Amino acid sequence: MKTILITGATSGIGLAAARQCAAGGDRLVLVGRNPGKLADAAAAVRAAGAGGVDTLECDFASQASIRQLAKSVLAQYDRLDVLANNAGGYHRDRVETEDGVEATFGVNHLGGFLLTELLIDLMVRSAPSRVLFTSSVLHFGATLDFDDLGLERGYSGEQAYSRSKLANILYARALARRVEDTGVTVNAFHPGAVASGIWDSLPWFGQPLVAVAKRLFMIPVEEGGRALSYLATDPEVEAVTGAYFQKNRIKTPSRRARDDALGQRLCQVSAALVAPAD
Repeated sequence: MKTILITGATSGIGLAAARQCAAGGDRLVLVGRNPGKLADAAAAVRAAGAGGVDTLECDFASQASIRQLAKSVLAQYDRLDVLANNAGGYHRDRVETEDGVEATFGVNHLGGFLLTELLIDLMVRSAPSRVLFTSSVLHFGATLDFDDLGLERGYSGEQAYSRSKLANILYARALARRVEDTGVTVNAFHPGAVASGIWDSLPWFGQPLVAVAKRLFMIPVEEGGRALSYLATDPEVEAVTGAYFQKNRIKTPSRRARDDALGQRLCQVSAALVAPAD
């Protein structure tokens, strides 16, 4: 029985993937912000056949909350087979986290970066184990400007989101190289254009278009969830690392996402952004 931790597990592809993993009898650790939603998600995952279900609260807009989450995980679990960094969001307007970081980058990239760095030794001790990052096809065309990571000089929600998803892939590749030969695999994936609640923060005038797109073009959350549960549990990919997946197949990511020097610099900058204050 595997122990699988999924962040952003109370809705969307996180919850769908948790139910799918539960069907195999695995133990699920569900992470979310809202206690009521966590309780509902736990009941649904338990009903799907999980070998055990635990819930942990965490706000990924708070580095202190992420550090507390990591402490709880290290205190409660001797091993962790899968760490699925799935928590994320979209912000139409520029806002900052309590740590003074642009929120989309802070939650979608730095949150998973910090949690993974705090738990990577546990993942190595648990090997063979898997680390996953929910990225997006929208990373194609994204850029990283280290002089303006927070887009203070001209913000758009789409640019911020795409940038964070590029960062997911760059970090996944860098971490895969770092833990090579330890038995820990690290991969990123695009779940598909999923009809989830992440689109609800788009401007009001875009909502009718989103509603039509959800009906006609987007895939259901269950299908998006299968992209996560496949990488979390399928023996076919147990030795694959440093890859980017679309539709359960390895796909070459963008040129920037394959820039290992850029990825190394991102890791250095990210580490500075999450360094605890003296």
